[in-house]
Amino acid sequence: MQLDRIVNFHKTIGDKTRIKIIALLQGGPLHGQALAGKLGLTPPTISYHITKLREIDVIFQRRDKNTIYFHLNEKKLQSMATAILQIRGEDMEAFHMSKDEKYNIITNFFDDNGKLKNLPAQRKKKLVVLEHLMKGLKIGRTYQEKEINEYIKQFHDDYATIRREFIMCHFMNRQDGEYELNPKEMWLI
Repeated sequence: MQLDRIVNFHKTIGDKTRIKIIALLQGGPLHGQALAGKLGLTPPTISYHITKLREIDVIFQRRDKNTIYFHLNEKKLQSMATAILQIRGEDMEAFHMSKDEKYNIITNFFDDNGKLKNLPAQRKKKLVVLEHLMKGLKIGRTYQEKEINEYIKQFHDDYATIRREFIMCHFMNRQDGEYELNPKEMWLI
């Protein structure tokens, strides 16, 4: 799961009113007026918070005649709440490779000049290649997108795909066009 989605989920959930709405909906579906009455808030305030919770798919609605009832999407809530614990667990098979296996992958996918021939399709091989590409970048330093693109171009012309893979595999995080390496413990390798 992409780190940005996990962060967005937790930012959205991180509101007392939204947590109260989720708690109330655990008891079963409620309509907006009932939520407003139970929480002592106005219907427009409830609508605002419901919209935010629907954006992350934690709540869905069903109409019964003229009344809209809000339901808790418990499966989605559970999966998003535990996603942070799965960041590293998804691809640990690459972590258990020997140095020789990693060396063989690197020699198969890089030419004698250090250029990447192509990005492997197999996930664990791709992670090894991406980890190898990360070696010239420094933890704690913020990079502009242009700097990252130029760095990647040393190895391969398709810098956009590789940059995206850096983010998706948690090697880096991106915010407002700036890139930073994540701690190695977060890498999926």
